[in-house]
Amino acid sequence: MKLCIAEKPSVARDIAKVLGADMPKQGYFEGNGYWVTWTFGHFCTLKEPDEYNPYLKSWDLIFLPIIPEPFGIKLISNPGVERQFNTIEKLVADCAEVINCGDAGQEGELIQRWVLQKAKCTKPMKRLWISSLTEDAIKEGFANLKPAEDYQNLYLAGNARAIGDWLLGINATRLFTKKFGGNKTVLSVGRVQTPTLAMLVQRQKEIEAFTSEEYWELKTKYRDVIFTAAIDRLKNIEKAEKGLGYLKQNEFEIISFEIKEGKEKNPRLFDLTALQVEANRKFGFSAEHTLKYIQSLYEKKHTTYPRVDTTYLSESLHPKIAGILQSMNFYREFTAPLLAEPIPKSKTVFDDSKVTDHHAIIPTEIPPASNLSREEKLIYDLVAKRFIAVFYPECKISNTLVEGQVGTIVFKTSGRQILEPGWRAVYIKDKPDNAEKPAKEEEQTLPNFTKGEKGPHKPMIHKGKTSPPKPYTEATLLRAMETAGKQVDDEELRELMKNNGIGRPSTRANIIETLFKRNYIERKKKNILATSTGIQLIDIIQDDLLKSPELTGEWEFKLRKIERGEYDASQFKKELIAMVTDLTRKVINEKTKAITLEQEIQRDVKKETSVRKKVAVRWEEIQCPKCGESKLILGKTAVGCSNYKGCGFKVPFTLFGKKLSEKQIHDLISKGKTSKMKGFGGHPEQLTEGILHLTAEFTVELE
Repeated sequence: MKLCIAEKPSVARDIAKVLGADMPKQGYFEGNGYWVTWTFGHFCTLKEPDEYNPYLKSWDLIFLPIIPEPFGIKLISNPGVERQFNTIEKLVADCAEVINCGDAGQEGELIQRWVLQKAKCTKPMKRLWISSLTEDAIKEGFANLKPAEDYQNLYLAGNARAIGDWLLGINATRLFTKKFGGNKTVLSVGRVQTPTLAMLVQRQKEIEAFTSEEYWELKTKYRDVIFTAAIDRLKNIEKAEKGLGYLKQNEFEIISFEIKEGKEKNPRLFDLTALQVEANRKFGFSAEHTLKYIQSLYEKKHTTYPRVDTTYLSESLHPKIAGILQSMNFYREFTAPLLAEPIPKSKTVFDDSKVTDHHAIIPTEIPPASNLSREEKLIYDLVAKRFIAVFYPECKISNTLVEGQVGTIVFKTSGRQILEPGWRAVYIKDKPDNAEKPAKEEEQTLPNFTKGEKGPHKPMIHKGKTSPPKPYTEATLLRAMETAGKQVDDEELRELMKNNGIGRPSTRANIIETLFKRNYIERKKKNILATSTGIQLIDIIQDDLLKSPELTGEWEFKLRKIERGEYDASQFKKELIAMVTDLTRKVINEKTKAITLEQEIQRDVKKETSVRKKVAVRWEEIQCPKCGESKLILGKTAVGCSNYKGCGFKVPFTLFGKKLSEKQIHDLISKGKTSKMKGFGGHPEQLTEGILHLTAEFTVELE
């Protein structure tokens, strides 16, 4: 009998149906010369330190670094896992051949290999490698089974990744916990999670350190079009008013009018990260939820394998594209024009050299019925429209550049028009904020101007403020992880940098969720912010190896080279051991500054309960801002000067109908203002949102 091992019961049922193994047994299917069984994802994991030696249960620094030789695996402690493994173990012993039907990726390969290793498999092995679970794809996969040896490097890379994560995670977590965590605080440190947290902390510090500055710009309105002076922003109002007076004395003259036609490239097909970014931007879905929805669509046979890192298709798929488009009945108005002509075989879509384990995420020829959830429908719609859009013509646009002059001051403006929508026609019915690559807000539709024309104009002064860097959202954080912290907007350049990103597409969502669970980050609306605990953790880590996105990206690059057989997995392991040994020596010799956490509180935010740790403000250590002599004290209804009778300074907990947190009061006192807040209900001018600031008289105002 041939034994097929799938990664999930549902996948095993699909495979068994195609193979004719239609007799259900306890833990497997049988028929037509096949046994088809399954795991439930991860069945095995690396052993814990104390399973190598009981004394390693202690987190004492004298036992670090812990470096097992060799590393061992164990079965996860779970009755259901143990029962199913016993079935697999028996089938492995009795079969003639094993066919690995795990998910076709690095993690899927590792899961199955560890199970077979634990079952002491010595039988010949083959590999089923498919990109969708449709009947045709499964049949084609079994007709083209590969030798297991072809995927040995994939397994070695997955194994090296797991060992690397264990070495760094176990040793660094114990090291920093014992050195800096006091007796109660576990400080979790990881190969991927720590540099991700470091990016968030760095951005937060940039925002907090930012000082907004006012500036003034000269603008004018001519023929209902706004022009901006092509000079540096003015630093004071006096210069702006002087410039305004000058502008009022002169006519406006057009000195240049130029229209250039151009093309806007089609968007690329989705890889997993791009899909997670788009779903977060449009619908606010977390990366973890998006992965869950697209995985469900894959298992329901409506889309191809989702855990991919390429935006290209294999060239061999080109003949199948028309059939997929033909099956997409719900999108007939968009597919009909494509099916009227041969499907183009563009190198920006079909390129074997850019395809890794799998091709980009696309629909299959099995369209969804009414069995999808609302969220699955939204994700499917993203994938379907993107698939259709890549085969449309490019969008033709015209860019208009206009220069004018008032006296000696030059003014500029620009505009943009869509001449032929091309691929944008697919998104024509989408809401404006959901359209692909929306035009910049400041772009205007411009009339025709004639060089040399003159006329009256309406000059004005625009007052603005410089803006701090924006906090990360889940979408921008995923992009930053993909490019190891570098800001890259160009899709082609981003494609080239993927090999050096932090983590893999399939693991990034889990990394972000792990940071939430460990109370190192929190959500505020769409923004992701580091908690005080997360900031403290990054502050005590002095070694850049642990928190540098670029260096972590280099490790990721080496893992990919192991996959391709271009780097020795044992060498990678040696480098990690050397790094962990060196890190241990340096940290043990550092001066201790413990992180202390106060009580845990729970809050419900949009039905998602998250645990956050509250760090109390030490008011008794803060000088009164008014008298400058006494310290502050925390009362029942306010924070005030300890010499209140002589000084009179206090900030109530409730201002203008809104209850303030200690942090908001601390910001108000230490920085002179809070961040923007909403929810005020008792302001005399009916203001409901704004910034609280401390006046020169040490009273509080809302503006």
